[in-house]
Amino acid sequence: MAAGNISAYGAPSPFEGPQWPHLAPRSTYTMVAVVMGIVMVSAFSVNSMVIIVTLKYKRLRSPLNYILVNLAVADLIVTIFGSSLCFSSNILGYFFLGSAMCELEGFIVSLTGIVGLWSLAILAFERYIVICKPIGDFRFQQKHAVLGCTFTWVWALMWSSPPLFGWCSYVPEGLRTSCGPNWYTGGTNNNSYIMTLFLTCFAMPLSTIIFSYSNLLMALRAVAAQQKDSETTQRAEKEVTRMVIAMVLAFLLCWLPYASFALVVAINKDVVINPTLASMPSYFSKTATVYNPIIYVFMNKQFRNCLMSVLCCGRRPLEDETSSTSARTDVTSVSEGGNKVSPA
Repeated sequence: MAAGNISAYGAPSPFEGPQWPHLAPRSTYTMVAVVMGIVMVSAFSVNSMVIIVTLKYKRLRSPLNYILVNLAVADLIVTIFGSSLCFSSNILGYFFLGSAMCELEGFIVSLTGIVGLWSLAILAFERYIVICKPIGDFRFQQKHAVLGCTFTWVWALMWSSPPLFGWCSYVPEGLRTSCGPNWYTGGTNNNSYIMTLFLTCFAMPLSTIIFSYSNLLMALRAVAAQQKDSETTQRAEKEVTRMVIAMVLAFLLCWLPYASFALVVAINKDVVINPTLASMPSYFSKTATVYNPIIYVFMNKQFRNCLMSVLCCGRRPLEDETSSTSARTDVTSVSEGGNKVSPA
């Protein structure tokens, strides 16, 4: 689809006028705008809360929580530069900011999306290192947390920059109201980049997440087996298991459509995908900005208590954190011979 000409669908340039009814009915664009509006407001609210609460409470600024803030910052940038533009463009029916801003939007959304993906992987790996102790009595410190956050941005920059320099490109995708890597028009140049992106920014972080959480669950079950009479430990094991399953499923829900569509097109050069269907992966990926803080932050009792304190205008939360430490049943702590196992 040439960006500046009449497309095969008979639509004007995606930068010049509404794409309806050539690609889809106007009602489709309206529906997408409503969904992205909900995602935009929700994601901006919850990720802003994460950052505000972390800045307000010093006890939340532990090294293991650095990556959660890194994730919230990346999700907030996606919301501002991705979801909001997608919302506006779908209301108008075309990408109204022009080709240069299309490239910029595609780059920023790809950059911060990859940061978010790898933040989840680094978070899982950090928990694995701290809980399973594969390298002995390792003490996770601030420098390690900063290194993990820095890695996500450097790695993301490495793999989101090539389309700016000719290896693939950032173009209007699907309904042509948002921009991303050109994964659906085929060609060796595009396909080689998409395959590389699939391996480095989906398969690798997903493998890290599965490996880390599998080992974490095995370690926790070993603790539970030693403490069969402890109701607190048994409940903790069940809650951690549910939380890990929720994490992996949310990851797959948000990113598997994008990875699958891109891989299918890269392998099968003759496949034709409906424009509306081709837009779905981008919209699914943007919903991660809502799921991430809910699953990774608000299910953390320490964050949740501090958030309740902020929302209650500084009043003491209903459940005092210090009084409940020894009786926690969520993922925050499980005792093993006096040593605290703290995946959250």
